[in-house]
Amino acid sequence: MRALDIITKKRDQQTLSKEEIHFLIDGYTRHQIPDYQMAAWAMAVQLNGMNHEEITDLTLAMANSGEILDLSSFDSVIVDKHSTGGVGDKTTISVAPMVAACGLYVGKMSGRGLGYSGGTIDKLESIPGFKVALSTDQFITQLQKIGIVLAGQSLDLAPADGKLYALRDATGTVPSIPLIASSIMSKKIAAGADAIVLDVKVGKGAFMKDIDSARELAEVMVEIGKLSNRRVIALLSAMDQPLGNAVGNALELVEAVKMLKGEAPADYYEHCISIAAYMLLIANKANNLKNARQLVEATVKDGSAFNKLCELTEAQHGDTSCLIDLSKLPKASYVETILAPQTGYISELNAQIIGEACVVLGGGRAKKEDNIDPSVGIILHAKIGDRVEEGQKLLDVHYNRPQVIQDAIDKLKLAVKIDELPVEPPPHNLGVIGL
Repeated sequence: MRALDIITKKRDQQTLSKEEIHFLIDGYTRHQIPDYQMAAWAMAVQLNGMNHEEITDLTLAMANSGEILDLSSFDSVIVDKHSTGGVGDKTTISVAPMVAACGLYVGKMSGRGLGYSGGTIDKLESIPGFKVALSTDQFITQLQKIGIVLAGQSLDLAPADGKLYALRDATGTVPSIPLIASSIMSKKIAAGADAIVLDVKVGKGAFMKDIDSARELAEVMVEIGKLSNRRVIALLSAMDQPLGNAVGNALELVEAVKMLKGEAPADYYEHCISIAAYMLLIANKANNLKNARQLVEATVKDGSAFNKLCELTEAQHGDTSCLIDLSKLPKASYVETILAPQTGYISELNAQIIGEACVVLGGGRAKKEDNIDPSVGIILHAKIGDRVEEGQKLLDVHYNRPQVIQDAIDKLKLAVKIDELPVEPPPHNLGVIGL
């Protein structure tokens, strides 16, 4: 078997066998197939696509390229969630404790932010001392002990995906749905989850800008789950404007914690409850969605979800006093307020531009190796559909470096549009696939 023959076959729009895909991924992981051949194959996939069986074979080949967490000894379903990324999406920090407080095991490996899309791990590291780097033994031991782990992605899990992703980034093959789907699902499968809820974002601040491509990606990932004997459903959720009111690591952490104390913006509250409820539903912890929502909401009302977050933080060496007294979390030195230039209705809050402004402030990364400032970010005082008066607060910009504030403000002013006529608030939930 030769890599050249496999590349040629996909170039000619033929279906690859399981053996051919495994040969390619194994050879690339072991440095026996060079970058230039893998790049040619990735471009052939970008142009000609793959069927569901090919994508599943690719997913499993990448999952099996490294360690697969064996969680078969647990006496309950292991449930996980994944977001395709957005602006203001701190959902995991609220949802995971709610689901764990309902008695399910939530073992999740999350990533760091890159570009205008934030990362759960960066937000958790706003808590002084919080340790995200856990060994496999530490991950499993903590999951058995307290039922919840939120850790960084292990280098031992799906190493083929890490190699291939870096190559795709440099060769114009990032937008390929087969490669996106297999990348996401290989890591989820390697992390040992039995049931997975996928939050597929769509809109200006999402990777998938239109509903059709988001639905296609969701359907492919759900099908991978079926063919891999995993329970998977996908929620399509809007990302034209940021989720919630906070953008920036410590600011988002505050909003996520407040959610567990019963205080949250309406869109963020509904999104968290919905994701958590579907996690209970696919793990057979509830008979129907209404019952699942009641169970989840009860963990907020009785404080058990907040207590679970404190338990998680203590287990991972974080300072739990910062969760009790949120004023202890990192704070920026300065706050600049942007006022409404006219009376009217908010018609646009461009999530991508707002996320890019956060990067300008130092709250995100242009490159993977960049350091971030956990204290900076943006607070929204109005959302799409809200009426505002001239001179009313629109945005608070939290910053530490005066030399960047004007660039950030200029960007943010471009992100906001105000119309004279009323504007309908956009729907947040755009559909569910796989239920």
